[in-house]
Amino acid sequence: MSDNGKPKLAMYWASSCGGCEIAVLNIGEHLLVVDEVFDLAFFPCLADFKVSDLKSYPAGYIDVCLFNGAIRTSENEEMAQLLREKSKIMVAFGSCAYEGCIPALSNLTTREDTLHTVYLDNPSLDNPAGVVPQPLTTMAEGTLSIPVFYHTVKSLDQVVNVDYTIPGCPPEPHQIWTVLQAVVAALLQGAALPPAGSIIGAGNVAVCEECPLERNVKHIDRFYRPQEVIPEPGLCLLEQGLMCVGPATRSGCGALCPRVGMGCRGCYGPPDGVLDQGARMLTAVASVIDLDPKNMDEANFEKQVEAVMDTIVDPAGTFYRFSMAHSLLHRARGNGRGNGHGGAS
Repeated sequence: MSDNGKPKLAMYWASSCGGCEIAVLNIGEHLLVVDEVFDLAFFPCLADFKVSDLKSYPAGYIDVCLFNGAIRTSENEEMAQLLREKSKIMVAFGSCAYEGCIPALSNLTTREDTLHTVYLDNPSLDNPAGVVPQPLTTMAEGTLSIPVFYHTVKSLDQVVNVDYTIPGCPPEPHQIWTVLQAVVAALLQGAALPPAGSIIGAGNVAVCEECPLERNVKHIDRFYRPQEVIPEPGLCLLEQGLMCVGPATRSGCGALCPRVGMGCRGCYGPPDGVLDQGARMLTAVASVIDLDPKNMDEANFEKQVEAVMDTIVDPAGTFYRFSMAHSLLHRARGNGRGNGHGGAS
């Protein structure tokens, strides 16, 4: 608590797009309540806080920290460790902190290939000298340093202990407000918090359980990209050949995307009891493919399965769009320009 008795709130943005900060603003007039209840201790996106301010705080000075973003660089990891030390409650806020999300898709290749694509092999670049950022650069004025770009993207709980997780890309305003209310009740009124390690602000079953679209146990012989077909209203998108990761994704969003004809992309992570979201989705895909192994030989069956799967553009990016860092795979072996060695990073 601060001297005036108000709990301290922090929010930090690591490797992410910034949508989680915007999502906090989307709680609307409830921001006035947050301002009334909390003192901001560290919120660089909103106010002019310095790392030196954070370092000056005693351990546990911050009551709750909402940490969004994956761990992509040495700076991300250092800030995660510092905020963990200064915070009583550390919350992995949003999909990037929870599972690595879009940044962790670079785990499908090497650090060197990622840098090559961003800085050298890109039609929008003007980089005739082929300059690629280096952690240390010697200048006439001295040595300049920037954060080390890691070979492997990690989730927040892979570098520090996390008390709670709020999933979503970004989390929905209603779940953010629900969680903030629970934290306030715990800090000011002594109410009980959920068990440590809980995923809060979301459900514990699959999105399909809250989706109003009707399932008819139909089978398909190919998949379509969203721009290729107009889905029939009211019917399950997966059974129409439109990829929907709802069967492998935690509920709590209200099935917002399927309700408007866009397949679930999986941003809430896997439901309870599912270790690997991508593997679970492969099982769901297999259940809707219109093939009967009893009526064909093994070679022909495998050929037709491959033909159906070939209609899924970027299967790895589809099934692990949000969960690569937390998956059983974690990252692919280095097959690009780099040697695949990144040490502990």
